Amino acid sequence: MQVLDPETAVADVADGSTVLIGGFGTAGMPFTLVDALVRHGARDLTVVSNNAGNGDTGLAALLAAGQVRKMICSFPRQADSYVFDALYRDGRIELEVVPQGNLAERMRAAGAGIGGFFTPTGYGTMLAEGKETRTIDGRDYVLEAPLRGDVALIAARRADTLGNLVFHKTARNFGPVMATAATITIAEVDDVVEAGEIDPEAVVTPGIFVDRVVALGAEQRVAAREAASA
Repeated sequence: MQVLDPETAVADVADGSTVLIGGFGTAGMPFTLVDALVRHGARDLTVVSNNAGNGDTGLAALLAAGQVRKMICSFPRQADSYVFDALYRDGRIELEVVPQGNLAERMRAAGAGIGGFFTPTGYGTMLAEGKETRTIDGRDYVLEAPLRGDVALIAARRADTLGNLVFHKTARNFGPVMATAATITIAEVDDVVEAGEIDPEAVVTPGIFVDRVVALGAEQRVAAREAASA
């Protein structure tokens, strides 16, 4: 694991990458890493996240910069998703809607090396069109494929020098499964402590899944969250 500044951490994100971005709305959104990605300028990205941005910060800023070709998410439309709404209505961005549980499980499957899974969620709807279906024990299912990323950008409460992560309550959301499903995982954290200072029982994401960490300090993280909610 490397401890880097935000710009260096995302400097090798290539055009055309699939980027997994943690967050449930603004909770757990890695604002500093996303802002660094905007400055980096990588384009033609496919972004996987729970929703399609809030207001004009974080993921919404990445969308507004015209760097995203396709969104894969569960909730593209909210009261403050006006950036995505405008892009979609103008035909400037593609959208793949995935039910929330399926979204998480597709990434978990990628991290676990599972080739696919059958789920009843989405069966018989437009979301199942073109996908294999099967009846198992009298119930109908649709086959969903793993969802992998080239890069995962996530936010955690703390890391140790081995890359083990702990999260703050619901800010945990998609971070752990995204960390397992990406070739490179980058986490922004409040602070980094020595190995052994985090109780092993409290570790949510083991360091083997974490490649780079950006240590912001609690004050900077709080400022970023407050700016996003302003």
